Amino acid sequence: MDKLWNPLKGLKWVDRKSLIPNDYNPNKVSRQNLELLTTSIFVNGFTLPIVCRPDNTIIDGFHRYTVFGPEWTFVPGFTDEEWGKLGYDTSRKSLFERTGGQVPIVTVSQLDESMYIYGTVTHNRARGTHLLEPMKAIVKRLMGEGKTVQEIGKQLGMKPEEIFRLSEFTKEDFLNMLTKGYDGYSNAEFITKL
Repeated sequence: MDKLWNPLKGLKWVDRKSLIPNDYNPNKVSRQNLELLTTSIFVNGFTLPIVCRPDNTIIDGFHRYTVFGPEWTFVPGFTDEEWGKLGYDTSRKSLFERTGGQVPIVTVSQLDESMYIYGTVTHNRARGTHLLEPMKAIVKRLMGEGKTVQEIGKQLGMKPEEIFRLSEFTKEDFLNMLTKGYDGYSNAEFITKL
């Protein structure tokens, strides 16, 4: 049982510069998903430490490592009010600036190189994919709670077209929801402004 908890017992904050990306990770993420990851970290906090070998080579968490780097300057476009509700100042500092270049890690020791490679791949594959029907139910629920297309898009990292496809509303109903509160545009004109 102790082996299950060993990585968590060693949770620590280290200088991001001390970490080494591995040279075999097959997982790639789009810029849009890196922005979504960053937004998630700002909204939920850093919930998953980076998993490393004893020599600080990354097993899992390369994209968390990336968004905490000095080159990654994306900051979610929250309003001052939203920043305040989340418990942040309104300085629009990046993750790197807010942590001073520090990231949380846990360390895993394995018997041979292959176990580290297996660990990277299984961490990636175990995350799964989103199924269509549950995502439709989520979008409908959020809309039923009065969330706007813009709010849903910002929080879930979705474009209006994706939300439309999942919402199962008619095109006309969806355009009316999308343009609610905007005067002076026809529906077609508004779509071209997104």
